[in-house]
This record gives sequence, C-alpha cells and structure tokens, in this order.
Amino acid sequence: MLVNADFHIHSCFSMASSKDMLIKNMAPKSKLKGLQLLGTGDAFHPGWLDIIEESTDYVGDGIYSADGMDFVLTTEVEGKNKIHHVIIIPNIEIARELSDKLPSKNKNNDGRPKTQLGGVELLELVKEYDCLIGPAHAFTPWTGMYKSYDSIYDCYEKKPDFVELGLSADTFMADTVSELKDFPFLTNSDAHSPWPHRLGREFNQIELKDISYSSIKHAIKHRNIKANYGLFPNLGKYHMTACTKCFKLIDPIVAKENKMKCSCGGRIKKGVDFRISEIADFKEPKHPSFRPPYVHLMPLAELISTVYDKGVTTKTVQGKWQNLIDVFSTEIDVLINVSIEDIAKVDSDIAPAIEAFRNGTIEVVPGGGGKYGEILFDRKPKEEKVVTLDFF
Repeated sequence: MLVNADFHIHSCFSMASSKDMLIKNMAPKSKLKGLQLLGTGDAFHPGWLDIIEESTDYVGDGIYSADGMDFVLTTEVEGKNKIHHVIIIPNIEIARELSDKLPSKNKNNDGRPKTQLGGVELLELVKEYDCLIGPAHAFTPWTGMYKSYDSIYDCYEKKPDFVELGLSADTFMADTVSELKDFPFLTNSDAHSPWPHRLGREFNQIELKDISYSSIKHAIKHRNIKANYGLFPNLGKYHMTACTKCFKLIDPIVAKENKMKCSCGGRIKKGVDFRISEIADFKEPKHPSFRPPYVHLMPLAELISTVYDKGVTTKTVQGKWQNLIDVFSTEIDVLINVSIEDIAKVDSDIAPAIEAFRNGTIEVVPGGGGKYGEILFDRKPKEEKVVTLDFF
C-alpha cells in the first residue's frame, strides 16, 4: 500500500509552536492535506506523551490513531554543536524510557530537548531500542548536520537510517554529494502549526505492507520511498545566502570576504545552495537507481494568497482553500491531480496560478537568512534576486 507520510512535526510544547498543535487539530487537517500517516513530534516530552495516550487509540505495533489519522512516535533532538536529529520510535513505553535516559535539562519544558550528546552517542542510544535516526534538515545553516561537518560519517561514525533534506534543498541538490548515494531521503514539513500551508507541506509517499512501526522500519531500511514531495527549494527560508536582519540576498563570495557581516550591521547566513556547492562531488546530480522522483510543491493557501493579494491566514484565503477542498477532498489532489478545467469551474482566478505552478512558469523570489521565498503570480518580479553589498 502507498501511504503519504509526514514524519517530522512539532507539538504545542515546542518553542515557537502554535498552542493549536494538538492531536485533535492535527488529525483532521492532515486528512484534508491528503496524508495517511503523521509523526507525533516531541515524543520525549512527558506531557505530550500523556496527551497522545489520552487523545488516541493504540492500534498496535507502534501506531496510534485518532479521527481516521494514524500516528507514529517521532521527535527532534538538538544535540552537540546544536545539530538536530530526527528519531522515529517504536512505542510510548520506549519513548518514556529514552526520555528518562536522555541527559537534558529542558526536556520537561521544551518539546525539542537539548542534549550534549553528539551524533555517535545518540545513534548508539536509540539503536538499543530499535529506533530509526537521521539528521534533520541536514544542510540548513543554524542546526543542520552539514553546517558543522563535511561528511555524515564525521557526525555519526556509523551509517544512520536516512537523511532529511529540509525545506531549502531537494533531491537534485543532495544527489551532487556522492556519500549520500546509499541513503533514503525523507521530506517532512517540520510544521509548528496546523495551518494548511505548514502541515504536510513536504511529505513522503512510502510503500508499506501495513501501517505499523515494523513496516515503516522495513520500508526505510529497504529504501521503499516511492516519491518525495517537497517545496521548490528556493521557497525555503535558508536556500540562499542572506542577511538575517534585513534579509538581503548576498553573493556568498562577497559575504565571506566581508566576514559574514552585512552593511546593515546584521549577520549573514550561508545558504543551503552554497553549502551544498562546497561539499558537492558532482556539478550535476547523479541519482542512484533506487532514488524515487522528487515532486515539487507549493502550498495551495500561499498560491491563493498570491492570487487574491490577501494574507495566507485571512478568512478570504482560508475560505477559498476550503471551497476547493470541499469539492476535491484533499490539497494534494488539487495541486497535482485535478484537471485545471475542473478547478476553474470552482475558482477561475486560482486555476491559472495552479496551472503555472504545474508547468513551472510561476515566479519565485528566493528565500534566505530566515525569510521564506515569495511566490509571484501575474506580477512583475522584484528587480534583483542576488545583490552585491556596498561595503564601506
């Protein structure tokens, strides 16, 4: 069976997460997105585990169900050097035991615990409990594994189970790095709210014998990811090298020459695009034979927001989004499967934007420095996308 799964999200207990990130909100929103399997996120937080137990029915082999949505226990941990790791966990009992064993001062306060354990120690710890582990958003400049290491084996020594690409990278970028040729890639939303432009904005189409932890483990181990769905990387907020204060996009060579300081006084952050170019072994991607297709997405609500020039969380945009979902069932179907003619019958203004997204003619101002890229439709693009700074 083919299952759409988003493994990496956060609960209401994580910093900068919405208080609405609860099972009762995640489940119905995930169904409308077109997902069948969702990670719980934050599974080392005792309070969140209590809520999971109270809000779901345990259906066996690591799967917890609510409102027609199946959940598997997952968490993100911030380890040594502020590197983030994604862990997929067999059941709540193991999650509680691992939480007790994890040396962390904030695990009762923050859904994403911090520890001084490095990748080697974390891998060894969770493997004792049959967990899966890999780097979260592996290339991002603040907390990605490759911001500190030139090789994944320098971080873990042994081979982790997967590599999560993150919102600012895709398969075409990652497959220029030769050491990743044997790894399955995961694409997850890292959602901090249940808004439709966040939850499920990246997901994996995975082949499972059934929805169970054992099947998930088997599929990842045997690289049975059948498709990765994710943002166009230039929509990611760390895709390009940019200032974290004024968000001006900077030529990375100029940035390095000026010691990563912007003329506005802000700090420049190296973009994922440039970081991958530093560690790449090939100019063009070399996809291994098992690598599935990567299907680029744009959140439907953001497309609607662009068309109507309204905020993405406004009643106008959310109402238009809901109208389409009411007719066509899921956002994934609207974005990918439903004919443009049928979409036009529901909303003739949105249909051309979806068509432009599908044929790759929609304009994007790239993101960087912590600011997401901007979708432009039927408007003139901004004058410059990369600028050279005027230093003193």
